Amino acid sequence: MPNPVFDPAKPTPPETVRKDHIIEQHGTRRIDPYHWLRDENWQEVLQNPSKLRGDIRAHLDGENAYYEESTAHLAPLRDELFEEMRSRIKEDDSSVPSPDGDYAYAVRYRKGGEYAIFYRHPIGAPNKEQVLYDGDKEGEGEKFFDIADVAHSPDHQWIAYGVDRLGSEYFDIRIRNIKTGEELNETITRSDGEPVWAADSKSFYYIERDDNQRPKYVRRHFLNTDPAQDEMLYEESDDGFFLSVYKSRSGDFIFIGASNSVSGDTRVLSAHGPAGEKPQLIAPRLSDELYSVDHHGDYFYIQTNAGDAVDFKIMRTPVATPGRDHWRDWLAHVPGTYILSLALFKDFAVRLVRENALPRIIISDYNRKNENAIDFEEQAYSLGLNPGYEFDTRMIRYTYSSPSTPQQTFDYNMKSGKRSLLKTQEVPRGHDPANYVVERLTIDASDGAQIPVTILRLKQTPINASAPLLLYGYGSYGSTMPASFNASILSVVDRGAVYAVAHIRGGAARGRQWYLDGKLDKKPNTFSDFATVARGLQDKGYGRKNETVIYGGSAGGLLVGATLNLDPSLFGGVIGAVPFIDVLNTISDKDLPLTPPEWDEWGNPITDKAAFETIASYSPYENIKQNAAYPPVFATGGLTDYRVTYWEPAKWIARLRHETKGGPFYCRMNMGAGHGGSAARFERLKERAHDYAFALAIFGLTDTKPITHT
Repeated sequence: MPNPVFDPAKPTPPETVRKDHIIEQHGTRRIDPYHWLRDENWQEVLQNPSKLRGDIRAHLDGENAYYEESTAHLAPLRDELFEEMRSRIKEDDSSVPSPDGDYAYAVRYRKGGEYAIFYRHPIGAPNKEQVLYDGDKEGEGEKFFDIADVAHSPDHQWIAYGVDRLGSEYFDIRIRNIKTGEELNETITRSDGEPVWAADSKSFYYIERDDNQRPKYVRRHFLNTDPAQDEMLYEESDDGFFLSVYKSRSGDFIFIGASNSVSGDTRVLSAHGPAGEKPQLIAPRLSDELYSVDHHGDYFYIQTNAGDAVDFKIMRTPVATPGRDHWRDWLAHVPGTYILSLALFKDFAVRLVRENALPRIIISDYNRKNENAIDFEEQAYSLGLNPGYEFDTRMIRYTYSSPSTPQQTFDYNMKSGKRSLLKTQEVPRGHDPANYVVERLTIDASDGAQIPVTILRLKQTPINASAPLLLYGYGSYGSTMPASFNASILSVVDRGAVYAVAHIRGGAARGRQWYLDGKLDKKPNTFSDFATVARGLQDKGYGRKNETVIYGGSAGGLLVGATLNLDPSLFGGVIGAVPFIDVLNTISDKDLPLTPPEWDEWGNPITDKAAFETIASYSPYENIKQNAAYPPVFATGGLTDYRVTYWEPAKWIARLRHETKGGPFYCRMNMGAGHGGSAARFERLKERAHDYAFALAIFGLTDTKPITHT
C-alpha cells in the first residue's frame, strides 16, 4: 500500500508507455522497456532544451505534475524549510580578501542576491573597493546562470571569466578591462570556463570541450585576436582521459595534465614563453601510475604513487632533466598517510594529508629538517587548504569546521607557528555548538573492514532506536565526504533526526587502498558497506528499525539505488539526487559524454565479459526486486545534465512504479538546469527543501518545530 504520508489526495501517477528495446551483450539478452525516453537527438537537447521530443517532454511534465499534486500538502513545510535555511545564511557575507601584489581579491554577496560579486581593493585600503564582476547584474533575466571563474591577470589589468547559461557546462569565456569596464570583442565558446593567464598578461590558456562534452584540447588565446585562430597546444586522443591546465605556484610554468583514475602524464611549458612554444612531456604515462607536478627553484616536485606508493609520495627532478630516470624521493611513502595535496611556497612546502580518516596539515622546509603539523581536537572535522595567490609569503590560509562548528578561516605563520583567526561563519538564525553531539564511529563489515561513520545529532536526541535516521553516502572516484559544517542539514537534525555520513569503500577516507577496494570488480563492497552501516546504526540505537532514509547524489544515487535493491525492507525512504542509476546501459554506450573515462572506475562492459557481469549484478535499473515492497523513492534530474542524463532517473522511477509494490515513486525533473541544479544560491535551497521535506514526511516530523538556539 502507498505510504499514507504521500497519499492524502490519491493522485494518479503518470502511465509510462512500455516499448520493448532488446539489447544483446556477451551472449545475454535483456529488454529495456523505457529506452524510448532517451531522445535520439540528446546532444542537441543538451545545448538547446527546446529540441526535446514532444512525447518525452509530455512525459517529464506529467511526472513533475504528479509530484507537485501528490506533495502539495508538503508545500508549507518546504516553504518553512527554505526560510529556515535562508535564515542561517548571512546574505551579505564576504570571503576574507586574499592578497596578490598591490591588491587583495575577494568575493561577496549582497542581501537578497543570488550570485557572487567579485571585487578587489588596494592592500591596506579596504574602503576603496572596486567591483570586477557583479554576478547579480550579469545574470539578471537568465533562466540559468553559472559562473565558473573570474580570473584576474598578473598585471591586474584584465579579468577573463567563464559563464554557462544553459546548465550543460559549455562555458563562454569573455575578457574585460578592469579599469574601463570595456569588453574585448571576442568570445571563446565550448570551454571549461577556467582560463589560466600567462605571465605577461597578454594571453591565457584554456580547455576546449568537443561535441561530446569531453575536454579534448588545450589552446592559448592572445588578447585582441580571433578565437578561431587560437593555437592548439595539445589534443588528447584517448577519450578516457580528462585534461587540466594550471600554473605553478612559482608563476614560472604552465602544466597540462591528462589523467584518468589510474594513469596520466603531464606536459610543461614556460609561463613566460612566446607564441608557438610546444609543451614538453615530463614522463610518458604508465599503466597504474599517477603523477602531478609543481615547481620550486631548480626542481619539479612530483606527487605520485609510483613504485607501489599506494598513498602517494613526493619526488623531485631537475627542471633541466625532468624525465622519470631523474626522479628521486623527497618524501617517502608512508602507508596510511594519504597525501591529498601539496602547496609549494618560496621557503616552505605544505601538504594536506589524511590519517585515520581525518585530515592534517604538515609544514616543512625544503631540507625537511623542520616539520610541524597543525592539529585539532574534535572527533570529526574538515580542513580546507587555501594557498592563495602569493608564492613569497610566510602565511598559509586554511579553513576548519565540523558538523557542529561553523567554518573558521585562519592565517598561519609558517615561520613562527602563530595562528590567527580571521573569520567565523556567522549563522544569523542563531547556532550553539553545545546543543549538538558529533561522533565518529566505526562499524565492522563482514570481511573485517572498519567503516568510519560521522554522526550529528542534538544532545537531547535519544540513542534508543526511537529517533529517525537520515544516512548519506557517496562512495566512488576516491571522493571522501568531509565532516564539515552544513547549515542546511540542521533543519532535519533540529527536529530530532540523527544525521550520519558513511565513509564507505570507493571513497578514500582510509587512504587510496580504501578507494581501490570499492571499484571495478570490488564495487559491490561499496553497497554492502552502506547496508552494513544502516543495520549497524540501527542496532546501536541511532535509527528506528527499517525506517532509515538513505540519501545520495550522482554516483551517490547509484549507491542508494543499488543498496535499496539489496534489502528494500531495511529502509523507510530513498532520495536519489541526479542518480547515476542506469549504469549498465550508460557504461555500455561509448558515445555518451563520460562513458570512456568511466571504464577505469567501473570496468568496460563492452569488451570485458567479467566487467559486464559485475556491473549487471548491481546496476540498480536492472536489479529491482520484482513485486517486492519498496519504500517511497524521490529522484531528481536535470534536462541539460550531461553527467547523468535526464533519462536515467526518469527510467528508474517508471520501472519501480511498474515492477514493485509500495512507493510512491517520484521523479522531479528540472527542465532548465544540469547536473548541479540551479546555480543561484537561494534556488538551490528551494531544491534542497524538497529533499528534506520528503525525509521529514517519512519520519513523521512534518509538524515538528526545530529547537530554538540562543
